Amino acid sequence: MKTNSTWLMASADKIYTFETLQPVLQQWRAEDQKLVFTNGCFDLLHLGHVDYLEKARALGDKLILGLNTDRSIRCLKGEERPLQDEMARARIMASLLFVDAVVLFDEETPYNLIKLVQPDILVKGDDYAPENIVGYDIVKAKGGDVKTVELVKGYSTSNIVAKIKRTINN
Repeated sequence: MKTNSTWLMASADKIYTFETLQPVLQQWRAEDQKLVFTNGCFDLLHLGHVDYLEKARALGDKLILGLNTDRSIRCLKGEERPLQDEMARARIMASLLFVDAVVLFDEETPYNLIKLVQPDILVKGDDYAPENIVGYDIVKAKGGDVKTVELVKGYSTSNIVAKIKRTINN
């Protein structure tokens, strides 16, 4: 059994800042690991998220997840969100075996984080056209790939929240 695998790491140890991620990225690159990057809010973990992240990780050797901060989610989705605070979401996402690193970003988009990571593969769901994915220019300029993966239909945090609200109001 390998003792240096990220699947043996405590979830909190897979949460990085822009600064602490740098040496990890350097190590992974030195090991010739193929780096995959994706991002999102991941407010309530559901089947759609798990399926999406498994597919993203299967495209490379290490999956780096950019996670929106609470402030950036409020800017994107309104004052009722997020439902869980950023550290709870970060720990939950880092606990997934196929997520190798979680990095919070406070901007509206992960553009600066993508610039830092310089992933080999940038991934989003198939509700995006690859050329419209934030960071497309960065990844393509370095010879990387921008891919979309098929999403599981009918699963979204917004749908779950709406169902809970309907149940409470009935």
